[in-house]
Amino acid sequence: MANAVSLRSLLTSLHSAVVELVVAPAGIDMAVESVALLDADDLRLPPGASADVTLLVGVNEADVVRWFDDLALRAAADRPRAVLTKVADSAALTHGARETGIALVAVHRQTRWELLLSMTRGVLDQVRTHSPDDGTFGADTDLYELAQTVASLTKGMVSIEDERSHVLAYSASDDAADELRTLSILGREGPADYLRGLHERGVFDRLRRTDDVIDVPADHERGIRRRLAVGIRRISGSPTTLGTIWVQEGATALADGADGVLRGASAVAARLITRIANAPTNETLQIQRLLGARGGGVDVPSLASALSIPATGSSAVVGFASCGEFDIGTLAPAIRLHASAFRRDSLVTTIGERIYALFPGVASGTGISGWAADAVGRIERRTSLALRAAVAAPIADLEAVAVARFEVDRVLDGTTGEVRVTTLEESRTSVLLGEILELIGNHEQLRDPRIAELDRYDASNDSRMRESLETYLTCFGDVRSAADRLHVHPNTLRYRIRRVEQILELDLTDSDARLLVEIQLRM
Repeated sequence: MANAVSLRSLLTSLHSAVVELVVAPAGIDMAVESVALLDADDLRLPPGASADVTLLVGVNEADVVRWFDDLALRAAADRPRAVLTKVADSAALTHGARETGIALVAVHRQTRWELLLSMTRGVLDQVRTHSPDDGTFGADTDLYELAQTVASLTKGMVSIEDERSHVLAYSASDDAADELRTLSILGREGPADYLRGLHERGVFDRLRRTDDVIDVPADHERGIRRRLAVGIRRISGSPTTLGTIWVQEGATALADGADGVLRGASAVAARLITRIANAPTNETLQIQRLLGARGGGVDVPSLASALSIPATGSSAVVGFASCGEFDIGTLAPAIRLHASAFRRDSLVTTIGERIYALFPGVASGTGISGWAADAVGRIERRTSLALRAAVAAPIADLEAVAVARFEVDRVLDGTTGEVRVTTLEESRTSVLLGEILELIGNHEQLRDPRIAELDRYDASNDSRMRESLETYLTCFGDVRSAADRLHVHPNTLRYRIRRVEQILELDLTDSDARLLVEIQLRM
């Protein structure tokens, strides 16, 4: 795909307050070159070639899950490579994405689809209009490339400044560049009385406090041309001012729609500035590749050599998730210190909403589980933030580390944290039952309509048939024990169970019927 950009580059160009990668089974270095906007009706159309990037507008979770099930039966060429949706915070969708090999990207619920589509097309179109070697666009989009792109779309001259008004990047200038632009690029301050006027009119205050695109009229007496400006603000967490984008009008008027371009550019610039500040180290990228978070084709011996860990021998992986709503990334340094104190060759990284610790050369999981429990307890006592952990150990060799991370994710997805540190072996019942219930919940044809009929009966008659049935099954059919729990006479419960059998049209003495009903009642 000569006219394609990597999914990584596309996501980098979209602000983290707009989109967030949930899962990418095939990595994010794949090439994408087309985008499509689909609604629920579009998902029901016959199979055909899909756009590489699909934006799902107004499609509910159940429809997306069913669509993923359909996609799993299609050829790879008929599947999108990435799906962007506002209902991505779902274990069912994450499972579907993993099963189909499609990258799942969450879209902030307040994001306007037309803006996201425009921004996505802008990134893809930029590749088509520039050759790979002309330096105007690449996998590592930077602020200078952004400035040039905005200049092309607005027909103006662009400068991107930090929060101290220092120029970070700028587009090419022509003869229409005024003195203020030239001084800014040279790192000098513009005319004092002109800047004072902007302060008095509240321009700088609005740039710091709002997302408005501000039109600054020309000052013909000073030879200063008209400008548009927009603040660059990080919205996630506490709003933080990162800088400003200025577009100076040249010899011709600014393009129609320049306001929209600037709003989109502000989001992209915030993402780029934040990325520059928080750029992962090369070691972080190597650890994430070893854990399978950056696509396949990993050269394990080379990574092991680069990370100074043994390429052979067993190891262990521990995954941490939060018990509650907080940014788990803030606890990564603490976990890294605890891990290093336990094993000097340990490796720790954050991937999404989880922290992973890799321990090379571990022959048994017992010591690792003890360490994880100690770390979780110490961190909670110090910070009042609760963590839960899943352990996969021992792992045969480093080649199996990515699979072990997937096992850890299964455990964290299928448990609630009642037991703070666990393994797949210890939680297999909860994990498998949860995955079975999730599978049934995602397939309407596996839902038994008779349970809904029982609920309707209770609602119409103000009765407690479902509760009585659940208690009866929990007590393994012991009428007296179940009646005691329900605070009713045993004969009353016997009557209710007979009535339930009539409503459901089944025989609860049949073991298959009891198994089916117990599973359906869990839904």
